Amino acid sequence: MRTAFFAGQLRNPSSHRFLRGLPLTEHPWLPFSTSASQTPQDHAAKPGSAGGPAPKSKFYSPAASPNGGDDVILSNMMITSYVRSGDLDAALGVFRNMSVRTTVTWNSILAGYSKLRGRLRDAQEVFVKIPQPDTVSYNTMLACYVNTSDMEAALGFFNRIPRKDAASWNTMITGLARNQRMEEAGKLFSAMPSRNVVTWNAMISGYVECGELDRAVKLFETAPVKSVVAWTAVITGHMKFGRIETAEKLFWEMPEKNMVTWNTMISGYVENSRAEAGVKLFKKMMAGGVSPNPSTLSSVLLGCSELSALQLGKQVHQLVCKSPLHIDTTAGTSLISMYCKCGALEDAKKLFVEMPRRDLVTWNAMISGYAQHGAGELALSLFDRMRKAGISPDGITFVAVLLACNHAGLLDLGTGYFNLMRKDYGVEPKPDHYSCMVDLLSRAGKLDEAVDLIKKSPFKPHPAIYGTLLGACRIHKNTKIAEFAAKNLLDLDPTSAAAYVQLANVYAAMNKWNDVARVRQLMNRSNLVKTPGYSWIDVKNKVHEFRSGDRIHPDLGSIHEKLNELEEKMKLAGYVPDLECALHDVGEAEKKQLLLRHSEKLAIAYGLMKLPPGVPIRVFKNLRICADCHRAAKCISEIEKREIIVRDTTRFHHFKDGSCSCRDYW
Repeated sequence: MRTAFFAGQLRNPSSHRFLRGLPLTEHPWLPFSTSASQTPQDHAAKPGSAGGPAPKSKFYSPAASPNGGDDVILSNMMITSYVRSGDLDAALGVFRNMSVRTTVTWNSILAGYSKLRGRLRDAQEVFVKIPQPDTVSYNTMLACYVNTSDMEAALGFFNRIPRKDAASWNTMITGLARNQRMEEAGKLFSAMPSRNVVTWNAMISGYVECGELDRAVKLFETAPVKSVVAWTAVITGHMKFGRIETAEKLFWEMPEKNMVTWNTMISGYVENSRAEAGVKLFKKMMAGGVSPNPSTLSSVLLGCSELSALQLGKQVHQLVCKSPLHIDTTAGTSLISMYCKCGALEDAKKLFVEMPRRDLVTWNAMISGYAQHGAGELALSLFDRMRKAGISPDGITFVAVLLACNHAGLLDLGTGYFNLMRKDYGVEPKPDHYSCMVDLLSRAGKLDEAVDLIKKSPFKPHPAIYGTLLGACRIHKNTKIAEFAAKNLLDLDPTSAAAYVQLANVYAAMNKWNDVARVRQLMNRSNLVKTPGYSWIDVKNKVHEFRSGDRIHPDLGSIHEKLNELEEKMKLAGYVPDLECALHDVGEAEKKQLLLRHSEKLAIAYGLMKLPPGVPIRVFKNLRICADCHRAAKCISEIEKREIIVRDTTRFHHFKDGSCSCRDYW
């Protein structure tokens, strides 16, 4: 229950916001349009097409043309070309040189303003100067209002449009849906004289975004034409609500799939803890000849990270290298994150150094990667490099920086960064930052200061904060604060088995077995079940899972023999079991046997048996590694001359030559 591991260093490209990609109108030269309706140039050929001239340089002036600036069609084509490419200044340059302007000319300039935030006043000034505004003029101006999210002003303008067409209605309905004003959108939908596919898409996607899945499904079922956008939106809704089987059924039933649909399914699997299914679907997509985009790769690489499937992640990397995505910043950042989460820090570092372009998310991913692996000094050094490169940190950066200080035990430095993030960078501390600080103080034994910070926080404490405090109380053997933390954790989340388990562990570490029994009885009365601890290891692209005292794995006999052999070698090397980690009221011999069968040790032994000499053993655990397994892993790394990498819920531990990268501070 410590501060969340891997502190959100990546945007989540898999969370598809379908309304963000929905057309505001059906006019193709307006923002987000996908319609094939006529352009403002009427029958004029598009620039660069076989029937028309290619767009000239932005320095070209129509006044220099043979027709001296009166070639209205050519000028309109150039303005539209510039607007489509996002170069409004160049479009305005052509516009100002025109001696004759048509309504199409004015509409094209207005469309340029509609694409830009904060230019509503400029758009209004253009609109009022149009000599004879047509419906396209009104629709484009409406899009400008909608893009500011001022729905009252947009509705007022919509009501003043003298002749509304389908695009007028769709623009207003889509704007309301984007702003989650579905009741008003529904009223317009009902009043609309004639609906088209854009209308249905906007309403269905709007209901999905607002969490009203049943209404979205009902509308989807009655839609006369179901576009790929509508299908994808409904699939997204089912994934959002964890209705995976229904989403799968719809996915395989839909007549046409696009890239967004495949991404929705893959990301949906990953977000619903079905990463293996997501990776399998990715393989099917590739086998079907569908090329992934950066969003696909982000999702599948996140799946690889959750499965700790490093080899598959490397295969995806090879795929990226052979595609145009090899220079894509988002794809590169996703690969860095995958390597960090799979324990291959050097691969991540190499990729980061080789990337031709880095954005803030890339820097955050690498800083966070260093922090996760306990390389606090490297993380902070990279943070300084980022600032010197002129990249301003955001809240995610500071989560990574505080984690780096946390794992390196840099209390004063972490406190300093926490204080300057608002003062120097204008970044307001959020709950994640307070969680990091509570963890930092707690690990350092400053439990009273940690409690004070929780009480001073402007946010309602998250259960994870008290979980962090409880874990530290076990290390520092503080029952008073442990009871305070457990009580508050259960007040926030009465179903938290972790509160009982961690409080019992605090008592067990102090040999207060009567209190342990009392807490366990309370837990049983609440019908709560402890989350079982397990570890896993990837051998030849197959994940092998182990639980403490495992009795299922087919190679269990050989694993026990290997562990018995290791136990004898470890004793000769000076290893003494940490009996405090055997949280059962049994005899010493039985405690030693229980410790020897911990899931981490079973996975390490299996790795030693199956992986070639010299290959690092990478073990992953769903809970925090226990102190005895930590001690044993250090010893085994020296005896076997093998690097052992263990990822638990808080960080990576790199065991090599008898020591750990955490320097025994975790």
